[in-house]
Amino acid sequence: MTQRYIVASSGGFVQTDRWGVMKPGGIFTRALELTGKERPRVLFVMTASGDDMSYIARSHQAVSNLGVDSDHLALFSQPTSPVDEAIGRADLVWVGGGSVANLLAVWRLHGVDSALRDAWESGTVLGGVSAGSICWHVGGPTDSFGPQLQVVDNALGFLPYGNGVHYDTEAQRRPLLQSIVAQGTLPLSYATDDHAGIVYQGTDAVEVIVDDTSSAAAAYRLESVNGEVVETKLPSGVL
Repeated sequence: MTQRYIVASSGGFVQTDRWGVMKPGGIFTRALELTGKERPRVLFVMTASGDDMSYIARSHQAVSNLGVDSDHLALFSQPTSPVDEAIGRADLVWVGGGSVANLLAVWRLHGVDSALRDAWESGTVLGGVSAGSICWHVGGPTDSFGPQLQVVDNALGFLPYGNGVHYDTEAQRRPLLQSIVAQGTLPLSYATDDHAGIVYQGTDAVEVIVDDTSSAAAAYRLESVNGEVVETKLPSGVL
């Protein structure tokens, strides 16, 4: 039976002591492990940043010593490869941060959404950070529309939950997610602190992972009980 994994996070890479140079953290490393491949094929999809080429270049550089084959799919101003082919040959698709609202619109225009679902159902590991986390869920709070957070509720829905990112570092995010879960605007939801992530096997949350094992970063489960939100902290480890 094909195993399906999604790694939804507020991290994945960490800054080194050199300006602009990233290195993989424990979250991205775990995503690679889940592929089960000796030399995984990694596809970076940075649509949410408008295919920012410096972001793409930093990502390739960050994995250059890992024993992986890395590629990227850019959609501006036209796809760099046929979408189905680029996604279909990847063992891990990693989606970068930025505007989840713009990402969803552009993906649907180019059929990226359906290609990703086909790949996931065939065993490709899907993952990402921030917008690249919210996208797999029903939706969540986003700054896609301006400095005042709003709710996007038309994400891909591969995972039947809401999602909150940057839960410990951006002041608006926790209270907004709590309120919209309590009101039923979003269903049961999961959230991650910066540099924490959640592994979903199928649609079940099975593990909390962090970029640095010494970190106190955590994940959270939020559900509405009689119109009140109940938030449960999920420390690093198997759930």
